[in-house]
Amino acid sequence: MQFHRNGYVTRDPRILDAAGTGIDRPESLPDTMDVLIVGSGPAGLILAAQLTQYPSVTTRIIERREKRLEIGQADGIQARSVETFQAFEFAERIIQEAFQLTAMNFWAPDPSDPSKIIRTKITEDDPHGVSEFPHMIVNQARVLDYFAEYAANGPARIRPDYGWEFVGLEVEDSGEHPVTVTLKRSTGDGAGETRMVRAKYVVGCDGAHSAVRRAIGRQHVGKPSNHAWGVMDALTVTDFPDIRTKCAIHSSKGSILHIPREGGFLYRMYVDLGEVADGNHSVRQATLEEIIGKANEILHPYTLDVRHVPWWSVYEVGHRVTDRFDDVPTDLVGTRQPRVFIAGDACHTHSAKAGQGMNVSMQDGFNLGWKLGQVVAGRSPVSLLDTYSGERQVVAQNLIDFDREWSAMMAKKPEEFDSPDELAEFYVTTAEFPAGFMTQYERSMLTGEATHQQLASGFPIGKRFKSARAMRVADANPVHLGHHHRADGRWRLYAFADAPHAGEPSALTEWAEWLAADAESPVILFTPAGDDVDSVFDVKVVYQQRYEDVDLGSVPRIFLPRVGQFGLIDYEKVYAVDPKHPDFFDERGIDRAGCVVVVRPDQYVAHVLPLAAREELTQFFSGNLLRVARSDAS
Repeated sequence: MQFHRNGYVTRDPRILDAAGTGIDRPESLPDTMDVLIVGSGPAGLILAAQLTQYPSVTTRIIERREKRLEIGQADGIQARSVETFQAFEFAERIIQEAFQLTAMNFWAPDPSDPSKIIRTKITEDDPHGVSEFPHMIVNQARVLDYFAEYAANGPARIRPDYGWEFVGLEVEDSGEHPVTVTLKRSTGDGAGETRMVRAKYVVGCDGAHSAVRRAIGRQHVGKPSNHAWGVMDALTVTDFPDIRTKCAIHSSKGSILHIPREGGFLYRMYVDLGEVADGNHSVRQATLEEIIGKANEILHPYTLDVRHVPWWSVYEVGHRVTDRFDDVPTDLVGTRQPRVFIAGDACHTHSAKAGQGMNVSMQDGFNLGWKLGQVVAGRSPVSLLDTYSGERQVVAQNLIDFDREWSAMMAKKPEEFDSPDELAEFYVTTAEFPAGFMTQYERSMLTGEATHQQLASGFPIGKRFKSARAMRVADANPVHLGHHHRADGRWRLYAFADAPHAGEPSALTEWAEWLAADAESPVILFTPAGDDVDSVFDVKVVYQQRYEDVDLGSVPRIFLPRVGQFGLIDYEKVYAVDPKHPDFFDERGIDRAGCVVVVRPDQYVAHVLPLAAREELTQFFSGNLLRVARSDAS
């Protein structure tokens, strides 16, 4: 964490100075705004947390509840989400309070006595080491608390406006605020009263029964799986030996997905309630006592003595996704800019057992948030907003396909498996998908051609930037390079040096001098006059040498920028290989001739280019950023 940038700070450094719309932000909902977010769930709050970094953008988030969520239905946090938490500066804190899943055990009927279950397989939760961050379990409400804190502490000071329910909207063809939204007071003295507000953009993050989705004529496409499950969070006395380990349990009486929760005592069980006949939803009337009874049948010879249940529910698995995530008719895509978007459960629903709902919803919000910020702040063309639906709808469909297969396997009877280890093998071989790391965005204005992918084979274009360890030269601190990628709306340029030392003639030196001073450099073309040189592009270098062999005084100035009102030097952009860990260049397949890895504000690799490909770098950013008056950055 960096602070003292503009003077000595004695308070909590996470509370940033208010700027722009954050200064004297009105308590009551204004009549006009740039962005209106409907719903304060995972998608809505990460969207607000991202937009708080754009203080010139007026953002409000409404919620029909009267206060914060206390008990959330989702609890599984995949490693990709924890990487995202790092960008919002609360990964370490939430890791401390969460339960970390490191193993998954599998249970099946005992061949010698099928009325009893036995443990058949013990597996590692992340056998491939896809991330340095853990797979965790924590109450959704706590995740929302952290995002809400970040949004409130950011420069725009965004906080939810509770007690407002979305009623409907109309989109006009012109005007500065073309979306008229009708709202209704849902709580308090004025409950039932309606009012209208106007916005440039509206985002519906209002759940599976989204009123915003209905208002723009989008529909969920899909069908239920006709299988019902009871779910409960419980505190229990039991002789089941794996009560604190994630388990998939199949018995002659049904199946259970068992997940320990945070705090050391609580767990969640998804209990198989059986097939549901078409049109017969009476299973939803199942009682908690029936769920507990069914769980005891499945776990025989073990028993559950349930002492307390803070939350439980019955649901039928459904797999649905909308065809587009914005209000642009299919035949007008590319000719009309979107004004209304949907995110999270508003545009895709699936089972809870793959632990994907909250995770994918947050990535929806992260993807859209910086794009809205860039466009409204005047940094990017409005065509940037077309990429949201195009990118995220594909991800949602892939999720539906995976979850349909996983849910079907969990619902199988023991005798329907080809082998006793079939479920365990599926879990291990597909681990990267539910962890959140199979997303790969296709070529677009934000994703370049893979022409030079061989220069950085460990950073596939379109996939998330997979961090590795490097040594910060200025202070000899070993760090994960990607952990400094904050959700601040900036693009990252990671320059991997060729072989010469700092100060010696090299391709890196020539590239750095061009980036700092040439009239066609992206830094010069796209950094507003008067802004810090790193306000649009966070440029870092990794040398091939050990840190003690890098002369900081010889490092090009673009990697030691002057920032803040005092023109202080930022020393956290120069790195070398870490002698106590694998060589960064070897670990991520970086060519020893050097290269540039371009990373989007949402942590996805956008391009890989040679150090000599300067014109190509400028052309790439000319497609997604707006040129400004010549910067004084040089």
